[in-house]
Amino acid sequence: MRKFLALAFFLTSATIFAQTTLKGKVVEAETNTPIPGVNIGIKETAVGTVTDFDGNFSVQTARTKGVLVFSYVGFTTVEVPYNGTTDLGTVTMEPSAFGLDEVQIIASVAVDRKTPVAVSTIKAETIQEKLGSQEFPEILKSTPGVYATKAGGGFGDAELRLRGFNSENIAVMINGVPVNDMENGRVYWSNWAGLSDVTSSMQVQRGLGASKVAVPSIGGTVNILTKTTDVVEGGNVSMATGNDGYQKYGFALSTGLMDNGFAASVSASQTTGNGFVDGTEFKGYSYFINLSKQFNEDHKLSLTAFGAPQWHGQRQSREKVEVFRRSERGIKFNRDWGYMNGEVKHIQDNFYHKPQISLNHFWDISDVTKLSTAAYASFGTGGGGGNGGVNKFGIGTPNNHSPYRNGYLQPVNVDKIVAENVALGALGSETYLYASRNDHSWYGALSTLSTELTPEIDFMGGVDFRYYEGRHFQEVTDLLGGRYVLETRDDNRPNGFAAKVGDKINYHNDGLVLWEGAFAQGEYSNGILSAFVSAAASNTSYKRIDYFNYLDSDPLQETDWVHFFGYSVKGGANYNLNEEHNVFANIGYFEKAPFFRDVFLNFQNDINEDAENQKVFSAELGYGYRTQNLRANVNLYRTLWKDRSFTQSFQGTDDELYFANILGVDALHQGIEVDLSYRPIEKLTITGMASIADWTWQSNVTGVIIYDDEQNPINEENPISVFVEGVPVGDAAQTTFGLGFEYEFLPQANIRADYNYYDRLFADFDPNDRDSADVPNPWEVPAYSLVDFGVTYGFDLGAMDATLIANVNNLFDTEYISDAQDVVETDAQDNLYSDHTTAQVWYGFGRTFTVGAKIKF
Repeated sequence: MRKFLALAFFLTSATIFAQTTLKGKVVEAETNTPIPGVNIGIKETAVGTVTDFDGNFSVQTARTKGVLVFSYVGFTTVEVPYNGTTDLGTVTMEPSAFGLDEVQIIASVAVDRKTPVAVSTIKAETIQEKLGSQEFPEILKSTPGVYATKAGGGFGDAELRLRGFNSENIAVMINGVPVNDMENGRVYWSNWAGLSDVTSSMQVQRGLGASKVAVPSIGGTVNILTKTTDVVEGGNVSMATGNDGYQKYGFALSTGLMDNGFAASVSASQTTGNGFVDGTEFKGYSYFINLSKQFNEDHKLSLTAFGAPQWHGQRQSREKVEVFRRSERGIKFNRDWGYMNGEVKHIQDNFYHKPQISLNHFWDISDVTKLSTAAYASFGTGGGGGNGGVNKFGIGTPNNHSPYRNGYLQPVNVDKIVAENVALGALGSETYLYASRNDHSWYGALSTLSTELTPEIDFMGGVDFRYYEGRHFQEVTDLLGGRYVLETRDDNRPNGFAAKVGDKINYHNDGLVLWEGAFAQGEYSNGILSAFVSAAASNTSYKRIDYFNYLDSDPLQETDWVHFFGYSVKGGANYNLNEEHNVFANIGYFEKAPFFRDVFLNFQNDINEDAENQKVFSAELGYGYRTQNLRANVNLYRTLWKDRSFTQSFQGTDDELYFANILGVDALHQGIEVDLSYRPIEKLTITGMASIADWTWQSNVTGVIIYDDEQNPINEENPISVFVEGVPVGDAAQTTFGLGFEYEFLPQANIRADYNYYDRLFADFDPNDRDSADVPNPWEVPAYSLVDFGVTYGFDLGAMDATLIANVNNLFDTEYISDAQDVVETDAQDNLYSDHTTAQVWYGFGRTFTVGAKIKF
């Protein structure tokens, strides 16, 4: 018996002592960035682990010889043999998309613990799991400094604000190509509704950002990388359903990288639904095509085309809280629709198609020098609907509702309007519908040369050329039973003309923009210290052509080019104190050209001789902490914006939409941001963020002109002053907190929840109301919090992989105001006030859900 126990002890001890610990680190090939969460297994065994936050791994095995298999979504699987070796060093994983490394260079992707900017990165897997039926920018709502809303609630009408700045001052780039409108800087997310299907990663670089080209990154940069061509052959089909008739179907196919160096990928989807808000039915499509060719070891050519044609009903009109409470539809109420011939008729709608086509050439000139060039084109067609003539679409009052509605707050009875127009006969339509068109053609080229001067010093330089032609006009879309609309706005036809459907009315002009830019950047990195200095310069040229306000024979119909020289200088450094701690700082100054609308006054060819560059100074300090289970960042920022120009839109007491250009005001945006990710155990990840800010206007302005939606000045003889000094910046929550968790309760199955809290959200203001220093600060919207919940379950379906995804947004059906327009009124004692009884608001969505499936083959 003793011999047997001794033998057993010997064998057990031998087994224990034979255990081998394999360790190493996994990084991305191009950026050398650690990859957390990589699945690692020993081939033909059940032994495995995952990498930690820093890409490190450690796995024990009794086998002294074998093969480690590394797999991760978006990367090509790697197999590493071992034979008595315990330290495998650094394992490099290549993206599973052909040419993605090169695109990252053009797109200026920030690298953790190297690039000295505040950054958050969202991978494709997170987008696919969490987005559901939300608007694309909403995937960023748990990012510090971000405030994303659905605005009026129509498909693609979302608004994104970063550090208190709207999309005019947030650079949005797709594969390194700027997509902000060349005239007004805006980003219309409905144009990019299909991006969620083809995004490889989205990186939010807050503040100055890492982009080398001159872009309007005052608040920050949203850097979107689309998929290129998958290296591995395969595809998938997907489908999803949700509340209010939401339906989505899609597919993707890829040839993989073939022996001749050619690869192709295509994907497409269709999305339809009734919309959470009444009268916001929608239909959208998306498509993506990528053709790539590896000619030899030195040259790659990649052609990408994608777009998302869509149409949707809109809710343009904010309402008082009282209106939503009185409506039987509650927060879903929308005045901007009705019925005609028993079918839904939209008073406000939006339709657009903006395909983008780019041809990329990647040239490895030598082992240390690369040239990446992108030539691109974009063609936009579409616009937004509205109503003209006599406005018969008001809601009236509880005791005196509109005669064109079958009761207070009921849909519009369009049939009655049609009957009145028919009765007018030869007099034409008294009320009609139109579309405000904003068609454009945009061509550009962006080329970046990167070279390694020494093992520690890199240089990048390049050029950026753009040409934009915007075509703006209104056209009749529906005479509502009438024969024509009498148009008198065209100076070339002074006696007017009978405008029919498709004819241009009210205004017709073109805006031309030329952009020539150059940039250079030097970067030093020795693994502990990294630093960069960059400079960019650009010449922005504007020209305006007006076909209605000037005769065709009038030389003033077309202006000369008006030029503005802008530049930026920025620099920063990151220092890794050790493997756990790093600190960084950046500072920058840039001048950007005023927007097109600020150069040409009164919606005419009147050149504003006083137009100035907007001037921005920004500085930031940051600290990062990294351990095996915890990642945390703290950022302090201060951005001073001088000679800011911006447009305010507001709803008048007559329910009409008005606009004001406010020039020369200064603003200060400063705050602190914290974000963390903690993995207490292997299968549980906890995330958190906080953003506490102080954003205020710094000066008053005079001479403000108000315009209606047909571009007519309504107070030209008596411009107003706007008192905004010390007023909080509105339209974005200045205090936000977030907490989330994700737990893998079964292999390939996880449960997740996210909590977000919003406070110090001030209403945007009507400049017409701030004509006195006695006007109180804008109304502060009540704080609110939201909880989102989701489940993902993956399983084998024969030889294919299948995934089920379910999401519930606003789990507890919280009622909250997400967007408000301040309205100032006078009480019985002649005191000025504004509160929830006077403000015009949009409520956020209640509880919504989606359930979807994807099958990969």
